[in-house]
Amino acid sequence: MFDKEKLSQLKTSRENWEEKVLNKSLSKAPESKSEFKTGSGAPVKRLYTAEDVADIDYETEIGYPGQYPFTRGYQPTMFRGKPWTMRMYAGFATAEESNERYKYLVGQGSTGLSVAFDLPTQIGYDSDHSLAQGEVGKVGVAIDSLKDMEILFDGIPLDKVSTSMTINAPAAVLLAMYIAVAEKQGVSADKLRGTIQNDILKEYIARGTYIFPTEPSMRLITDIFEYCSKEVPKWNTISISGYHIREAGSTAAQEVGFTLADGIAYVEAAIKAGLDVDTFAPRLSFFFNAHNDLLEEVSKFRAARRLWAKIMKERFGAKSEKSMMLKFHTQTGGCTLTAQQPNNNIVRVAMQALAAVLGGTQSLHTNSRDEALALPTQDSVTIALRTQQIIASETGVTNTVDPLAGSYYVEAKTKEIEDQAMEYINKIDELGGAPRAIDLGFIQREISDSAYKYQMEIESLDRIVVGMNKYQVEEESPKGLLRVDPIVGEMQKKKIEDVKATRNNEAVTEKLQSLKKACENTDNVMPFILEAVKEYATLGEVCGVMREVFGEYEQAVLL
Repeated sequence: MFDKEKLSQLKTSRENWEEKVLNKSLSKAPESKSEFKTGSGAPVKRLYTAEDVADIDYETEIGYPGQYPFTRGYQPTMFRGKPWTMRMYAGFATAEESNERYKYLVGQGSTGLSVAFDLPTQIGYDSDHSLAQGEVGKVGVAIDSLKDMEILFDGIPLDKVSTSMTINAPAAVLLAMYIAVAEKQGVSADKLRGTIQNDILKEYIARGTYIFPTEPSMRLITDIFEYCSKEVPKWNTISISGYHIREAGSTAAQEVGFTLADGIAYVEAAIKAGLDVDTFAPRLSFFFNAHNDLLEEVSKFRAARRLWAKIMKERFGAKSEKSMMLKFHTQTGGCTLTAQQPNNNIVRVAMQALAAVLGGTQSLHTNSRDEALALPTQDSVTIALRTQQIIASETGVTNTVDPLAGSYYVEAKTKEIEDQAMEYINKIDELGGAPRAIDLGFIQREISDSAYKYQMEIESLDRIVVGMNKYQVEEESPKGLLRVDPIVGEMQKKKIEDVKATRNNEAVTEKLQSLKKACENTDNVMPFILEAVKEYATLGEVCGVMREVFGEYEQAVLL
């Protein structure tokens, strides 16, 4: 962005400043530590100047918002038009209790719902399964059949809200239930807006709620792509998740690199299945974490947007700019929250949310102050939502598009993260792609090494966590935490009994048999799942059929 003569003059003036001003200052007042690093551990120079961005071409690398390569945002006016979607992740105990929370959040100004499911639901078991004992309703809402989904969204018009569902291995089943509920409300599938996470590769990498082996799992995902491109065109068919990769301990560059590598694998699988890239790619979405290092996080979001645009255009030959846009949801960093002095988490979340907004997120969930201790209370959720509303309405950061663009540090860091992420993508390509790199344990080992290094820095006090390893105080045991009554499990079992007693069991058996044949052949399974859940086949029954045909995934042991 600068000619050679200007850069030469700048180099001379910087060296003059270092000799006459900086060194004199350092001799009187040394810096507080010998090495400064980002939250990811990357070194940070004392000063960034035009020298650090000299190789960046504005037109091709930074550009304008709403235009390739989308470094500065996916829309020309960004938040001057309307703010991001304010989602609050919620779901606990029964569908009835979660429904009350959703209605409260919508009433308080939340513009999108984000559904948390309990662990049995996430791994395809009904609440009456032996493996579900003690886990029903604990970390999310229990959904066993269409009856639960009907209760969950009772009184919530599905043509008026955007719903995100954090579900992966059984994503096809929960999406089918959502479509069926909408039909009962008189809302056609082509009116539905929202997202299913549907990202199984990161489950193998970092989270663990997988069911089926990689090949049938990828088939289920591409079946959803194909079905929704025709029947549910406004639905985001996958949320390719870096969030859990970062929660597991990755750096910012690893979060981008591994997430986009997963995205590449999904695009390749869809193309291999015969889908045109510009048919399904516009409905791909991503999900990133926001950590405490504000400037590194802003740079990360900008780097991810630019890199994905290049990948879609140059690697996959996408013609539509919509196929090149990296649309993403952000959640503030759960692993950064502390059980000690939980009110400190309000400040952390505010900084993380600000990073997401400055980085141009499309939607945002802010964690609550007490989530290191329990599911959030209503008061805590309200503070978390108000944090977003204050950023949108009071800080002024939405008045101009990409306000940190042009910062020598932010532009240099954006390029650095992009280059490091691309190095990881190239390495994964050499190994045979993301599924193969996962089977070899490469991605898991890289994350594990970063997590270990991060933890050692905390324990050695090289990394300060306020209230946890420094500035501690004596604290009373926390009060007023949300607890899920163990009776929820028994209540869900009774619901399943009632559903099975009143449904047409002959029709259920017939629909499950049809689903089994579809799984054994090459038919798209979505229509068959939809027909089964409409007859009130349970989640466990549908997943049981697929388990029988596809088998179950066994995690490799890392040495």
